[in-house]
Amino acid sequence: MTAFLFIQIGQTISILGSSMTGFALSIWAYQLTGSATALALVAFFNFGPTVLLSPIAGALVDRSNRKLVMMISDLGAALGTMTIFILYTSGNLQIWHLYIVGALTGAAQAFQFPAYSAAITMMIPKEQYGRASGLMSLAEPAASIFAPLLAGALIGRIGIGGILIIDILTFSAAFTALILVHIPQPETSAEGRAARGSLWSESLYGFRYIAGRPSLLGLQLMFLYINLVGSISFTVMTPMILARTGFDALALGSVMSAGSIGGLAGGLLMSAWGGPKRRVHGILLGMVAASLFSSIPLGLAGPLAVWSFGNFMFGVILPVLNGSSQALWQAKVPPDLQGRVFSVRRLIAQITAPVGMLAAGPLADRVFEPLMQAGQPLTQTVGWLVGSGPGAGMGLMFLITGVFGIIGGLAGYLVPAIRNAEDILPDHNVRPEQLEQPAAEAPAPAA
Repeated sequence: MTAFLFIQIGQTISILGSSMTGFALSIWAYQLTGSATALALVAFFNFGPTVLLSPIAGALVDRSNRKLVMMISDLGAALGTMTIFILYTSGNLQIWHLYIVGALTGAAQAFQFPAYSAAITMMIPKEQYGRASGLMSLAEPAASIFAPLLAGALIGRIGIGGILIIDILTFSAAFTALILVHIPQPETSAEGRAARGSLWSESLYGFRYIAGRPSLLGLQLMFLYINLVGSISFTVMTPMILARTGFDALALGSVMSAGSIGGLAGGLLMSAWGGPKRRVHGILLGMVAASLFSSIPLGLAGPLAVWSFGNFMFGVILPVLNGSSQALWQAKVPPDLQGRVFSVRRLIAQITAPVGMLAAGPLADRVFEPLMQAGQPLTQTVGWLVGSGPGAGMGLMFLITGVFGIIGGLAGYLVPAIRNAEDILPDHNVRPEQLEQPAAEAPAPAA
């Protein structure tokens, strides 16, 4: 694990610097425009290329040296920060510059995820995949805890320009770690040789690979479903907390911090434990647990401690859920195919999230919030759970999506291809002759 840990520390430092920049630029953008839409567009332009370019990025990753791809990806993100630094210090930075740089950074991230995921498969033994996923999941919650504190403390002294310089320096930590560490290239598998072709053909190969394996397709459709359900509710968490508390920023910060602390705890748990041996349980029961212990508490009328508990549990459960999925895919997909397959896997999982995000606002403003105002008939039925008045309608959205999440996770056990995925799919390092013993050597069936 030593080489992996060295790279992960570099990546974590880089994520911390990027999070500080994101915090500082969010303040700058809101002061400039006074518009929440402007910030939403920055997120949209960053997210869009990551999803849309995933199939092509995955094919190129499998054709290339994974270490080199990661270095180029980090360099691309660093150049984006340098561009913003030059524009800001020269007094020429405008909001639309953030859209363009965000799109370029998102494009770089489309290559980073499959390259890093595939590289880890080659660096550590199969038994450590879950622990590695847990360690990887520590980076973002740690950054979300410390980045606002550091940026807030420093921005008054060194300004946004100084924050950008720190971000550039943190990129060098990730870049240096990659230079110093050896990442083996995978041997070409029989499936890899059969998949060779044009870039377009190889970009589509991930779809064909997953579609041809009902267990992998079923698992990923579970993520497509749960991401749609979850995005509908979690998109409105911030306005819900603010509406319920009379726009108490401290209350919102408490709930958000609880989620970050939970994410840190979940990452530590996963890195020490490695997740359940039966990865499917970590996925399906993780979906049930996230819905039961997170979505539903967040939908209740309160008090603040209940919402904080719900967001804390979401942070704890998510690394186990995602880590179990990552470990299963790393074990089942040949390493020389993981770039293109993992990219399509990510596309399938995330493609519904923007739909949920776009639907969440109108559902809250035009449907659920009016239904849960004081005196409305529905408040007599569910008001004892979610309350009434501002924020209650969004609380009901959390409650409903929580129920759908529980049903979806449990329904996965009813599908044999999903429930038995680990038995149906051989590990990529198992030779065909190991899969089935001759009939004469097979033990007699139990009575």
